[in-house]
Amino acid sequence: MSSAKTVYIKIRKMIFDALDPEVINSLDSNKLAEQLAQAINVIVDNEGIAVPSVLRNDFVKALVDELHGLGPLQSLMDDESITDIMINGHESVYVERRGMVEQADVDFVDEVQLMEIAKRIAGRVGRRVDESKPMCDARLEDGSRVNIVIPPVAIDGTSISIRKFKKQAIDLMELVDYGSMSQEMAQLMMIASRCRLNILISGGTGSGKTTMLNALSQYISEKERIVTIEDAAELRLQQPHVVRLETRVAGIENTGAIHQRDLVINALRMRPDRIIVGECRGGEAFEMLQAMNTGHDGSMSTLHANSPRDALARVEAMVMMATNNLPLTAIRRTIVSAIDLVIQISRLHDGSRKVMSIFEVVGLEGDSVVMEEIFRFQPEHSKENADKVMGNFLTAGLMKRSVLVEKARYFGLEDKLESLFNRRS
Repeated sequence: MSSAKTVYIKIRKMIFDALDPEVINSLDSNKLAEQLAQAINVIVDNEGIAVPSVLRNDFVKALVDELHGLGPLQSLMDDESITDIMINGHESVYVERRGMVEQADVDFVDEVQLMEIAKRIAGRVGRRVDESKPMCDARLEDGSRVNIVIPPVAIDGTSISIRKFKKQAIDLMELVDYGSMSQEMAQLMMIASRCRLNILISGGTGSGKTTMLNALSQYISEKERIVTIEDAAELRLQQPHVVRLETRVAGIENTGAIHQRDLVINALRMRPDRIIVGECRGGEAFEMLQAMNTGHDGSMSTLHANSPRDALARVEAMVMMATNNLPLTAIRRTIVSAIDLVIQISRLHDGSRKVMSIFEVVGLEGDSVVMEEIFRFQPEHSKENADKVMGNFLTAGLMKRSVLVEKARYFGLEDKLESLFNRRS
């Protein structure tokens, strides 16, 4: 342990022993910093410790962050280049920048400090984490998503995973600039969103599904009423007529839980034009399909899957979780009539995120779902840039029986759609 950290721990303990919680809560951060600076100066003088003024300022900031913020996490939360924070015990903190994971130059005083911060995060959103309930999903005030796992489930100490909330929503054109898709793909998605196609976004953890969902939602008409359903509210829709619903975990008496399926069922009674489910992971998929099939065109959701075909297979499995009296053919017929477009996203080994393919769900032939690929990313191997994924976005064009063509015609966007593929050819 470094000498600076040893001194900080000693000063921190002395200050914490003398703290009055009511006084701390009554002070704003600036006033608190002034009082802490005075306290540190007194302690340093009385104890005869040599602490440079720069280090004293660092101690003040660390204490303010701990008392009013998230302790050592606060500097990482304030760093806009960081997208994910991963804590594996009080001495092991990692972050993700530009798609690459690296160890952060911060740690916690001890496991007790880390546990206190974990409990504070959970408590701020009315949730709890303790030995009887060692796992918790929560949300910070800025919308960042947090998962907490504590001992005895987390063997090596408290684990906290934070997916940071971007202050500014990214649109499709920015994703084009990042190389995540081609301009033609972005324009096709704009038309699909505007024309009320039912869209499923598929991909792995951290691939950018929620970012894509946020981007697509920006092209929804302001005249539409939208209901969003999430486990932890992350979507930031710009439309004026939005109702945001969030699940709730069971309380201390193991009652009062509200699941996504409950919210989807309730949303159908709220006269929505579109329903957006942050992530389908269970029986709510059945109600979601029913909504898509009963006048709620333009609904959207995400799920974890490795390919568009796997995504539809997962939807099948989730519907089976919700009902056991529907034959497989009926389930597939419901899926085919409900879902129009599947967008597959991946995070690649160089940290980049790309739209790997866009498939249209065409219909059912026998017991098999027929899908047509509209766009795909074709990687190219390059010896000069072995660490970077290079490639091209290719298209086979649209089929004449495409539902996108029909919807574009209805919404007066047929010319834009045709010019998009004429330009490619």
